[in-house]
Amino acid sequence: MANGFLFIFALFYFAEHAVGLWLTSLNLRYLQLHAQSVPSYFQDKISLPDYQKSIRYIRDKTHLGIVSSLAEIPIFWGMLLSGFFGLVDLWARSLGLSPVLSGLVFLSVMGVLSYLLALPFRLFSTFVIEKRYGFNRTTLRTWLLDTLKGLLLTMGIGGPLLIAVLWLMNRYMSGFWWIYAWGVLALFQFSVMALFPVLIVPLFNKLTPLPEGNLRERIEALACKIGFQMSGIFTMDGSKRSLHSNAFFAGIGRFRRIVLFDTLVGGLNEPQLLAVLAHEMGHNVKKHVRASLVVGLGSSLAGLYVLSQLLKSPWFYSAFGFPVPSSHAALFIFAKASGAFTFFLEPVFSMLSRKHEYEADRFAADTLGDEQPMIESLVKLSKDNLSNLTPHPLYSFFYYSHPTPMERIQALERLPHLERGARDADQHWSSPNRGN
Repeated sequence: MANGFLFIFALFYFAEHAVGLWLTSLNLRYLQLHAQSVPSYFQDKISLPDYQKSIRYIRDKTHLGIVSSLAEIPIFWGMLLSGFFGLVDLWARSLGLSPVLSGLVFLSVMGVLSYLLALPFRLFSTFVIEKRYGFNRTTLRTWLLDTLKGLLLTMGIGGPLLIAVLWLMNRYMSGFWWIYAWGVLALFQFSVMALFPVLIVPLFNKLTPLPEGNLRERIEALACKIGFQMSGIFTMDGSKRSLHSNAFFAGIGRFRRIVLFDTLVGGLNEPQLLAVLAHEMGHNVKKHVRASLVVGLGSSLAGLYVLSQLLKSPWFYSAFGFPVPSSHAALFIFAKASGAFTFFLEPVFSMLSRKHEYEADRFAADTLGDEQPMIESLVKLSKDNLSNLTPHPLYSFFYYSHPTPMERIQALERLPHLERGARDADQHWSSPNRGN
């Protein structure tokens, strides 16, 4: 049975990599096919040199991803077939610790090893590719500090969480440990969502309250109009690490904050910036955040249930070279195998995400009574971030969580005239309970 499980896993594993490589090659060829002329819509908005620069940027990032993916295959299978995972497990057990702490040691070693194997590709991406195209602003000192802070956060937050899950698995092995563990994970997720903007983000970036002025007043009026609760509006020194721009809101209830990258504030005019923020607020008003959370928690619960059915099967462990069944070995195998067994579901989640993006775009257009600021911001951000304007349709269908810039622009241009819709929206969103 162990060999049968390993064989099935291998089929899914190599299918995932084969599909990924095929779609990536399609995307590269499609990109090159359109390299000599700017897509018609963008011809008066993006110059040919800037467009071809975006193609080179995407191509370089894609090639690095291919090398990383291909390098992973022999390393992972060499470890698996040589019994490396089982040997590390036996070493962790030999330390004489409790089952929970032995599991923590094993999973920590695996986590560090995984991080080190991926490190050269991350460094090359940041300090070579991102620098080559003018995005990287991260210094070695900043990178080292970020790494240290990330490690301490992982130890201080992830360590206790992992200990709690392992304890529950060991304590209630024959019962409903998977429900208890899911409850702990859900509580952890809600806690992180609430504390992320007030405790975690400031560890890495400086948040500055947006100064009084016209922009702040317009943002506050926009939030009031749609019933978006927040604790403040802040700018973040994103340019300290990268010239890529973004905006987001984070937190729950009174902890929620709007955060604007300084690169975004400097790159967009006020109407465009308001459109981007209305889009982000739209995700909240349209319950997209809640829907994504429900889907994520539902997936976690289903996964933990499947794992609970495999815990007592010796073949599940021996297939990955573990001589002794254990909770931490089960978690490790499940983490390694689940992606391969579920990769074909990725388009489903991508489609749901793209649907949400279309709805948030329309919400922004309806709220402002004009689709042009949203369209202009999409063009500007696509140009500044060197986005792929011509991805292969199959590639974007499978992997893209956002519609392509052209798809979003076309959807906005198909909207009916917004003057009447804006007046209706004013009445519809006047309820103080909207967005809660």
